[in-house]
Amino acid sequence: MTDTLQTEDLETEDLETLAARAGRELEDASATEILKWAADTFGGKFCVTSSMEDAVVAHLASRVFPGVDVVFLDTGYHFPETIGTRDAVEAVMDVHVITLTPRRTVAEQNAEYGPKLHDRDPDLCCALRKVKPLQEGLTGYTAWATGLRRDESPTRANTPVVGWDAKRQKVKVSPIARWTQDDVDAYVAEHGVLTNPLLMDGYASVGCAPCTRRVLEGEDARAGRWAGRGKTECGLHDG
Repeated sequence: MTDTLQTEDLETEDLETLAARAGRELEDASATEILKWAADTFGGKFCVTSSMEDAVVAHLASRVFPGVDVVFLDTGYHFPETIGTRDAVEAVMDVHVITLTPRRTVAEQNAEYGPKLHDRDPDLCCALRKVKPLQEGLTGYTAWATGLRRDESPTRANTPVVGWDAKRQKVKVSPIARWTQDDVDAYVAEHGVLTNPLLMDGYASVGCAPCTRRVLEGEDARAGRWAGRGKTECGLHDG
């Protein structure tokens, strides 16, 4: 087991090197092995982020790191089903859910920028309600885990299982990057993992309500996000 006190003292370039090496060495490892490496290496400086589309990564992490911090962004625009999934995860899983909120409420944002900023400038809306809150919320962590998968969209096809988050200067862990939707479905069925009810109602990817629609037959899982726009990502996974 790596001494977590030593990782806190590592310089940025050392962490980046550590991430690159782990990405190579753990490419063929199981999701549980990847998460165990992260937990052993970073201890309490490691967290899981979840959009509450499902609780697969949170469940995986709880098996190797009981009580792990699970960070959730409450943008103020979530479907009620998403908030319900968060509450259920907090109630039944051995995790510590931490809810982050933007500095401005929706009403305050409307007053400053005008109503429906998500329609007029979705990139700015995401920056204010997702990117900045996560940037601030991850300050105390050295590494964070996501549920990114390579099969979700072309923009995620090269996601490493462990990589370097240059924007936040942190190690970024994507333990199910190599999984397919069939792998996710099988894990959910085997372990009875909580999922967002909207996944059973035509939604393949669940984000903020104003910017999410059901997907059509033949579309990729991310097609229901910002439909009709060139936008494909919220900015959380850029850089």
